Amino acid sequence: METVTNTLRDSKAARWTALAVVAFTMMCGYYLTDVMAPLKPMLEKELLWNSAEYGFFTSAYGWFNVFLLMLIFGGIILDKMGIRFTGLMATSVMVIGTAIKYWAISTHSLDGLTILGMKSQVVIAGLGFATFGVGVEVAGITVSKIIVKWFKGKEMALAMGLEMATARIGTTLAMVTSVPIARALHGVSKPILVCLILLCIGMISFIVYTFMDKKLDKSVADEAVRSNIADSEESFRIKDIWQILGNKGWWYIAILCVLFYSAVFPFLKYATDLMVNKFKVDPEIAGIIPGLLPFGTMILTPLFGNLYDRKGKGASIMILGAILLIFVHAMYSIPVLRATPIAIVLIIILGIGFSLVPSAMWPSVPKIIPEKQLGTAYALIFWVQNWGLMGVPALIGWVLNKYCISGTHLVDGVAVSSYNYTLPMIIFTSFGILALLFALLLKAEDKKKGYGLELPNIKK
Repeated sequence: METVTNTLRDSKAARWTALAVVAFTMMCGYYLTDVMAPLKPMLEKELLWNSAEYGFFTSAYGWFNVFLLMLIFGGIILDKMGIRFTGLMATSVMVIGTAIKYWAISTHSLDGLTILGMKSQVVIAGLGFATFGVGVEVAGITVSKIIVKWFKGKEMALAMGLEMATARIGTTLAMVTSVPIARALHGVSKPILVCLILLCIGMISFIVYTFMDKKLDKSVADEAVRSNIADSEESFRIKDIWQILGNKGWWYIAILCVLFYSAVFPFLKYATDLMVNKFKVDPEIAGIIPGLLPFGTMILTPLFGNLYDRKGKGASIMILGAILLIFVHAMYSIPVLRATPIAIVLIIILGIGFSLVPSAMWPSVPKIIPEKQLGTAYALIFWVQNWGLMGVPALIGWVLNKYCISGTHLVDGVAVSSYNYTLPMIIFTSFGILALLFALLLKAEDKKKGYGLELPNIKK
């Protein structure tokens, strides 16, 4: 199918419009993903949660994806049923999960009740977050396949970078606006209600995209008929999973992914609390500092993606990003570094590292895996990633509760625990070191197998 040239995707306006529409849907999803991070002190004050309960709730994101293999099933459905069906399914699941989470946080009917020794509110909110996690992750792999479909052989890394940048707008909005919304509307549940409204709009946005996708398929089929070109590509088969799992390059990317994202996204869940406890930033504005990280990636991820498209050096870009990750977390772990300007500078550097790795990692997958297997390949990578996104927040919450309580401080007149974040930051640093190791192994494998990770994406 790659030999077909005169199709809708060859229109710059069409392919960039398609990108904008699906990127908006993902932005709405990422807003909910991180909206609770700045609210940790308010959860402790209003709902009497502790760090272990917060870590349990945050880890719920990956429950169904990891243990019920929902993400892998989502990838198989994507390759078998197509983009339109899978995307509509995923956006619907996001809305349902968010509605459950909002109900659990906002209701008083669960007060005093427990499930398996845990607050019922925490468990039900976690189930809602886990349901949402299935939807947003399947939506993510669907959008990745959409971008490959429209941009392969063109500005693919730039397109993926711009989609990630748009998604990071959602993360930034979550970090910056959740506390003001909660205070203005008098409740820690109110930011989730805003998310629910946004996700409904995002689902409508994806419905609009389905009409564009249908039109693209028709243009490809019409051009194939005009050019007398047969579609020689076989459809996806279940046994293709074993081909993916037998690919060493795929494994290096998957492991690099879980290590790198485990050192960033779980860190963001606790970064606001870190700013309050270590750098003594006012809780009202503490979320603004970690909010700088996704803000920086909005600019830099497309920039580095464009560099990869035109100049190559994908594996080298990932190595540099891992080095920056190690530096930042190692600096945060030093107890005597408590100046707020240092915290801000380190977040900016982390934003650069966080822009480098994804901008090269995701566009590298189609160089290693055939297009008919891409949905499942991305799903398997996201599944491996979800082990980290599920386990690391719970680990950090447990470590904080078990080893890092250093006293108490007042939040609106209520005493809550203070924490020493040295040990958690050492854990995050170790993830960065391992990520660097696998980035180096990936570069060596590329040199051995000739995947072309160091070559430009744009075909002249």
